[in-house]
Amino acid sequence: MRIILLGPPGAGKGTQSARIVERFGIPQLSTGDMLRAAVAAGTPVGLKAKALMESGALVSDEIVIGIVADRIEEADARQGFILDGFPRTVAQAVALETMLSQKGLRLDAVVEFKVDEDALVGRIAKRAAETAARGEPVRKDDTPEVFKTRLEAYRAQTAPLSAHYAGTGLLQQVDGMAPIDEVTKQLETMLAPFQAVSA
Repeated sequence: MRIILLGPPGAGKGTQSARIVERFGIPQLSTGDMLRAAVAAGTPVGLKAKALMESGALVSDEIVIGIVADRIEEADARQGFILDGFPRTVAQAVALETMLSQKGLRLDAVVEFKVDEDALVGRIAKRAAETAARGEPVRKDDTPEVFKTRLEAYRAQTAPLSAHYAGTGLLQQVDGMAPIDEVTKQLETMLAPFQAVSA
């Protein structure tokens, strides 16, 4: 089962990823984690990424795709994986499809978390207030100003992926504003058919 989770920050992708990992036994692949691991391991792609990061440059799509390509060869990803936070642009989506097809693989589904953005801002503000009330440090991303900036970036760069994947027939949607357990049920029903296919 090879799936992508799409949705703006705060939509609940991280929470649901953890549940999918537990339910279906496939790893969640975060490009940030993979990048750090590749740099730490000193792989050829990791060394290229390290040089770019040290010079303050952005890591190119080609390098990120290379890191994903290496990671999905590992034993735990043989039965599938969840990509969260990648692709971020249509260009990355096209590069990902090309790389998978070269390996004889394809995506099973792209799940978009549909959310009300105003309600999301409220949800994040509440999370920040609860964290502060517990005396814990509030994540920098959880301040309403920073969060609104992240939402704008998502709308500009990543939202077009919805139409791209709708055009390929892979796009499915869940109601990200539903209670967490309800979203999990929607996802499990949606993904169950792919378990047998990829296994």
